[in-house]
Amino acid sequence: MFNVNLRNRVALVTGAGRGIGKAIAQGLSDCGATVAVNDIDPQTAALTAGTLTGDANAYVADVRDSAAVQTMVDQVVADFGRLDILVNNAGVEPKASILEMTDADWRDAIETNLSAAFYTSRSAGRVMKAAGGGVIVNIGSIAGHNIPIALRSGYVASKAGLIGFTRECAREFAAYQIRVNAVCPGVIETEMTAHLRQNAAQMQKWLEDIPQKRLGIPEDVVGLVLFLCSDAARYLTGQAINVDGGKVML
Repeated sequence: MFNVNLRNRVALVTGAGRGIGKAIAQGLSDCGATVAVNDIDPQTAALTAGTLTGDANAYVADVRDSAAVQTMVDQVVADFGRLDILVNNAGVEPKASILEMTDADWRDAIETNLSAAFYTSRSAGRVMKAAGGGVIVNIGSIAGHNIPIALRSGYVASKAGLIGFTRECAREFAAYQIRVNAVCPGVIETEMTAHLRQNAAQMQKWLEDIPQKRLGIPEDVVGLVLFLCSDAARYLTGQAINVDGGKVML
């Protein structure tokens, strides 16, 4: 589907058991990469790894745990000898008003969506620095670009932070030939949005706000991720690119 050559490269994708992460893992595999499939759920991690067309292993780790992340990265390098690409995709979207949100839900959003990207980028960045280069792609959200989402303060804050982290990481890692960019999807048809898509009023509101008059699908995100991972994007770093059917224009 995508004409990108990633042969002889090893990619780690977090939260790849389902949704966008699973589609990214499949796209990387289809382009020739060896894929390390991470998820906190052993069953979904193994299922994704087992369906990929090329070499792949499943790695069960909670990316909110810095020690677990370091162990996972060490194991990927031990298994495959290198790590060229990191895609930080793992994410959660707790729903609650600011007045009703619990400390646990807030911490979960920040730890999963933002802190985990720091942990993985630190561990993978050390490997990439020693190897002379690499690519990191963070899956953000248009919510990080001043697009408000009702009752999602933890999600919005974490995604805005992720865009800021992406830019500073790109600035620091440029000296090591490591490119860092973010992909910021709009509303995508995944398990996370399935219940909302059953709401006719919500669907109408979404479509009114999207010039292309459709929701995105995971493959719409995959194409940009693969480009950013490829040599064609070799002069592109520190960017946060929207994939939203034009929603941010309105």
